[in-house]
Parts: sequence; structure tokens; C-alpha cells
Amino acid sequence: MANFDEMAMLFAIDNIEEHERAMNVRQIRRKETISDPFDTSDRLFIKNFRLTKDLVKYLIELLRPFIVSKSRLSAIDLDTKILVTLNFLATGSYQSPTGNSKFIVLSQPSVSRCISEVVEALNRPEIFDKWVKFPSNLNELTEIRNGFYRETGFPGVIGCIDCTHVAIVPPSNNLNLNENENPEYIYVNRKGYHSINVQLICDSKLRVLNVNALFPGSTHDTHIWNNSSVLPVMQELHRRNHHNFYLLGDSGYPLRQWLLTPITNPTTDPEKYYNQKQMSTRSLIERCNGVLKMRFRCLLKDRTLHYKPEKASSIINACIVLHNMCITNNIPLDEYDIPEYDNLGIMEDQEILADNNRNLDLALGRQHREKIVTYLFQRHE
Repeated sequence: MANFDEMAMLFAIDNIEEHERAMNVRQIRRKETISDPFDTSDRLFIKNFRLTKDLVKYLIELLRPFIVSKSRLSAIDLDTKILVTLNFLATGSYQSPTGNSKFIVLSQPSVSRCISEVVEALNRPEIFDKWVKFPSNLNELTEIRNGFYRETGFPGVIGCIDCTHVAIVPPSNNLNLNENENPEYIYVNRKGYHSINVQLICDSKLRVLNVNALFPGSTHDTHIWNNSSVLPVMQELHRRNHHNFYLLGDSGYPLRQWLLTPITNPTTDPEKYYNQKQMSTRSLIERCNGVLKMRFRCLLKDRTLHYKPEKASSIINACIVLHNMCITNNIPLDEYDIPEYDNLGIMEDQEILADNNRNLDLALGRQHREKIVTYLFQRHE
């Protein structure tokens, strides 16, 4: 019996050693097969990974403390994990074609694990809060406001707000915290497909100042705004008499001192001119959304994120971080085809939800908007 046990043990050890040898051989063959993306031209590198070589190297060092490296020889190195994730986010391709890229050569499960690790790291507060942040003091607010005025001539603006839809596969019908905390039908938006309704606020440079990617596709834009972390900040500013800071939104949002919307059915020349300036300035958020989805095509409607809603929200946040890195570092966009506008997920204005507290705030919003109407038209004349 002892001899049998010893033989079984030796057989098991031999199997383990053979498996390790096979893994090492595959790893060596993989290294011999793939091309080093850093040896390609700058334009080809940006086309495949959206970031420049220097910015990818910065990203590698930024994420290194948050991604555990395994010690075995066959482990995937950090550089590859980041490159495979960037390629997936950039192309919106399925995981298998991403893994079969000549720059990567990984199995689908390996690609999946790489994406999960890198996306999770980009969502860490230490990284996310550094790259996606609403101004926190009057100096930062003033700097952003001055940027808008230089770009558009519209005074007082510190951000443009709108929502965009990111398509996802229908979530599970299992209503529990592990599978899905919302019913499947809640994710069906007004266009009839499943999505996350994502609120974006951007500055004049198309940098995203705030993102909320937590709500299902059927959620009204105003409901997301009413649950936004930015709303109490804007309210507090105006309580402290800082009335020269506000956001611009479309007519789907409620008019407030801190959120100016277009005038419905303008009749006078000043009102018509205000609408023209308001809409042209607000178009920055549409451009921001377009640039975001041009860069990271996994967010386009026709690509569809094949993940649970919670994971899809994390991917959206990761793309926002990378988008802001690209904006800050002036990464060019002339390499990419412009997608059809219908694929960008911005929908027409929605009817404003009932607001029981709207009377006073609405009256103050109208007064403030009238001042801006007069100011803009006087400068126009």
C-alpha cells in the first residue's frame, strides 16, 4: 500500500512539473509570437490604444500599486494587462478578437481577467477622484468659468450637463444583490434597448467634471440630477450669494438659478439671441460625449457592453478617467472615424417631472435668466 501511495505521489508531482513546463513553453512561444506595440509608429499606437506611448507608461506606473503581480513565470505582466484593456475599450470588440491581436495573444478568459483588474484599479478613489473631480473652491470655479467665457462669450458657466445612454445586454431576471438589484425592464430606455443612463458634466475643454453612471436606462434625466452630488454644491453656492456660477442644461431640466435652460417659445430678439448662445455653448456637452465615444467605442450603442449593470458602470467610469487623461494631454482625434450621431446615446428633451418645491426656485431662476438675456443682448448690439 505504501508503494502505491508513493507511486501516486510521484505521478502527481510529475504531472505538476509537466504542466509547468508546458505553461513555460506556451509563455515563451507567446513572447516570440507577439509584436511589441511600443515599436510601432505613434499614430498606429494611438489607433490601437488611444493613449500615447508616454501616457501608457504613466498609466502603468499609476496602476502598479493597485494591481497585484503574480510571481509565476506564466503570469501576465502589468504592461500587457493595461494594453489589452485599452485595446478592448478603444475598439469595443469582443474579448476573443482582442486576445488574438498581434500585440497581445491571450485567451478569452485571460483577457476577461485583465479587463476586470484594470477597470477595478481605474475605479479606485485614489485614481478616479484625481482625474474626475468637480471644482472644490472658488479659485477652481473661477478658472473654469473664465475658460467658458473665453471659448463661448457666455458668462458664469462652470459646466454643461446632459445624459447619454450606454447600451448593455439585458440583465438577469434574478432580482438579488448578487445578480441585479433592479428588475430587467427598468433598464429599457425610451428607444427600446437596455442601457445605463449616464449623466455627464463637462468644462469648456471637454473634460468631464462629474459622471453618474449608476441609473438604469428608463430613469429620467431630472431624477439623476436630483440625486447628483453636484446639486447640493450648486445650491450651497447660491445660498452663499455666489450667483455668478451656474450650469447649462437642455429643456429637460428644471430652470433654476444654478441651472439655466433654454426659453420655451422665445418671442423677443433678446430671448432668441439668448437661446442661440445657450444652445451653442451647451453643444460642448454633445461634443464631449461624441469625443468620449469616438475614443472608447465600447460605449457606442451598436457595440453593447456584455456585462452586468454594475460592471458596465465601472467600465464607463474607467473610460471617463482615460478620456480626461487624453484631454489633459491633448491626444489627437483625427485618426478616428466620426460615428453616426444616433449611436451617441443622447436623446431628445424629456418632459420635466413634477416638482412640488419648484415655485420659488423657478421664479428665482427666471429672474436670473432674464439678467443673462439682457446682458448677452447688450453685448451683442
